[in-house]
Amino acid sequence: MKNMKKNILIALALVTGVFVNAQTPTTDSIKSVNEVVTADNVESGWLNPLRGDKSPAAGKLWGDRTKNEPAGFLVKFKKGFSSPPHIHNITYRGVVIQGLLHNDDEQAEKQWLPAGSYWQQPAGEAHITAAADNENMAFLDIQEGPYLVKPTSEAFDNGERPINVDKTNLVWLNSKDIEWVSAKSNVETAFLWGSHEENQLRATLLKLPAGFKGKIKNLSPNFRAVVISGGILHQFSKKETKKKLNAPSYFGAKENATSIISAEKETVLYIRSNGEFEVK
Repeated sequence: MKNMKKNILIALALVTGVFVNAQTPTTDSIKSVNEVVTADNVESGWLNPLRGDKSPAAGKLWGDRTKNEPAGFLVKFKKGFSSPPHIHNITYRGVVIQGLLHNDDEQAEKQWLPAGSYWQQPAGEAHITAAADNENMAFLDIQEGPYLVKPTSEAFDNGERPINVDKTNLVWLNSKDIEWVSAKSNVETAFLWGSHEENQLRATLLKLPAGFKGKIKNLSPNFRAVVISGGILHQFSKKETKKKLNAPSYFGAKENATSIISAEKETVLYIRSNGEFEVK
């Protein structure tokens, strides 16, 4: 059974491209703590302050993208936005939360990624980013910083390759395929990137069905979750007041902490961890 599940993970990794020659860190030295950032309490600014309002807006969820540390942040694009060709000094990974986004080579035909889609942009790879809907938003995840924009004249190949995965191409697994989700929960998951070796960084999408009531226990030094779609009521203990976390809210959990969660409608969470977690 374990070998079969390992083969499933390998097959999924080959489909989504997570087994690239990654140059970014495979562990996160900054331990997470119990914290919550609601969608209406996100600290915002400009993604590229030098361009002012010509730049997309950015919202902090955790970490500091201007420093050499892991960070998660939101980016909002106006309708019709299209960046000049550029590169980044570090690799980033993104999930579309709202609207339609395109991220590819300047000459590539537009591949508009709808909400729920995933992409990876390697450090040094020349590309443009464009937005087509009235409101467009993505969540970006970096493992090192600072996050910088540089001219294509400084392009380089770091061994990683870009990935664009439309939401319709994600492969969802349930309790029949994986051990850490209980059969009663009807929860599904899609693996995005990273290694499932012990204490290695990984990211998954977790789909909670409408009417879900349960718990997520963090078993690793680092656990961070972003609400991609839908919404949940969240508390770390029954004594706490429940907090409403609609997309694009965030919560982090310290090791061995348990999040008590309920979802009235189907909800998708992006979970970044340095190891395992349990869904009950």
